[in-house]
Amino acid sequence: MALMVKSAAQLTLRRLTIIVAIQWMGATLALPLLPLFLEHRGASPSLVGVVMASFFVAGVATQFVLGHVADRFGRRRVLVGALVTYGLASMIFMLPVSAVWFVVARALQGASAGAFEVTSLSAVAALFAEAERGRAMSRIFAAQIFGLALGPMVGALSSVDHLGYAYFVTGLISLVAAIVATRTYLGDEHMTSEPLPPLQWTQQVVGTLFAASASGLTIGVYEACWSLLLHLHHASTLQIRLSWTLFGLPMATLSRFGGWLADHANRRVVSLAGILSGALFLSIYPHIHNNVVILFLGSVEAIGAALSVASISSLMSQGAHQRELSRRQGLYTTANTAALALAAGVSGALFSINSALPFTVVSIVSSALALTTLWWWRDVRGHITPDATTT
Repeated sequence: MALMVKSAAQLTLRRLTIIVAIQWMGATLALPLLPLFLEHRGASPSLVGVVMASFFVAGVATQFVLGHVADRFGRRRVLVGALVTYGLASMIFMLPVSAVWFVVARALQGASAGAFEVTSLSAVAALFAEAERGRAMSRIFAAQIFGLALGPMVGALSSVDHLGYAYFVTGLISLVAAIVATRTYLGDEHMTSEPLPPLQWTQQVVGTLFAASASGLTIGVYEACWSLLLHLHHASTLQIRLSWTLFGLPMATLSRFGGWLADHANRRVVSLAGILSGALFLSIYPHIHNNVVILFLGSVEAIGAALSVASISSLMSQGAHQRELSRRQGLYTTANTAALALAAGVSGALFSINSALPFTVVSIVSSALALTTLWWWRDVRGHITPDATTT
């Protein structure tokens, strides 16, 4: 019986990995050309900004709510609904509608993408024992990075005029994935009509939210200012594109080892070391004017990120009640996405004052938030014993 459950869990993990990779590829498919596509469809520069921001705003606004719904009614319903919503929203880009409709479409995509992350990671937490959870979660994170890296490359093969068709194909794939999800085991057997157990606001949970926020702040600066910084340093278009690829490759490749560390090393130490490493690299990039060195350092920085992300996420689910997992994951992704959006919004203004300012300020704030985990996690179990089981 145990062997059958483990086999079902592995099958679910493989399916979720494929679904997450496809959806994140679709989410980033048009990023190089989407502003031009929107402009071609009559959107003003301000409306283009609203469309681009709506993806993240919708994610922040809905991730915890969807986590609550998943804990109450089951993860499969949320995942299937999100896949259908994502598919239909993607098809809007092919319709002859006004540009305002693309705000709605992008917001629906953002909410759906948040639902993918919440349900997939909470399902993994439900299906795998704590001693195996880091390695399982690392495969989901690797799929995200793979999709994020591949999406813009695939999108570059399409022209602005044909971007709607690319979105339409993405929508069809999402609808097919929804059919697969209806037959996928997501560990929902604990769902009952009884009221949900209260969310445990432990020091472990609060500390992990600080860690998620610290990580999100760093990512937000890169979202807003990385290309601007390289352009200021006279980097070529090829070098700018390569910088993202050279970061993504080691991130995706080494994330599996990061999952192993989460299951065998001290999760608290690995998490803190990864965040502080990221903040350190963030602070030094503006002061390096050799673009080849910057590309190399980006790959080195990715190692720290790859080795720590599974530990941070595993700490969020560690010791949680089965019907609490999705809400915890919703809190985690909300904190991370909100910090990302905040940093991205502020960094642009800081960059206009001084190119090094957003990198320096956010590295200090991120480090400060990360260091608070020394207090929050002081009594938290960092090592997971081999016989640890799901809660």
